[in-house]
Amino acid sequence: MLKKPQILNVKTVAKTRLFKVEALDLKFSNGVFVQYERLKTSSYGAVLAVPMIDDKTVLLIREYAAGVDRYELALPKGRIEADEDVLDAANREMMEEVGYGARQLTLLKTLTSSPGYSSQQTHIVLAEALYEQRLPGDEPEVIEVVPWQISKLDELFRQDDCTEARSIAALYMVRDLLAKRRGPEPCVP
Repeated sequence: MLKKPQILNVKTVAKTRLFKVEALDLKFSNGVFVQYERLKTSSYGAVLAVPMIDDKTVLLIREYAAGVDRYELALPKGRIEADEDVLDAANREMMEEVGYGARQLTLLKTLTSSPGYSSQQTHIVLAEALYEQRLPGDEPEVIEVVPWQISKLDELFRQDDCTEARSIAALYMVRDLLAKRRGPEPCVP
């Protein structure tokens, strides 16, 4: 079994209002010393909601993504605030971004992206039994809500503006979960 390296020193090398870059001095069990850098994010993490308006239709959002300088079609998401429960955060983000809350929320999985250098964790939440409820958010413009049939994910993923990996993974998870709930398709000769 692999033994985690020993962290000998942690030093902040840069800091913004959202991120902190840390240098870690590590000693591996084989005696090798290495310095790694990591992007340290909020310890509360983030949520990504999969709002199902019915058992066949998910609500996506199209919003500006500064990292890639374009509009992206993805799922509603955002950071978890201090002392906020994961499910409450998912419900809040949906109310802010798609104008719906959910009576039924299920935590599906916690994902990492780029765990080799980022501490970011995103909690994937399935949201069902939706009801209309709008909360003011922190978005600089109105977010476009796009209903999409879960059965047409292949078509969605061929679009140039749907590249956000967490959303793609979450949609596959939900598609498979919904298929299990329905049970096997009847054989037709």
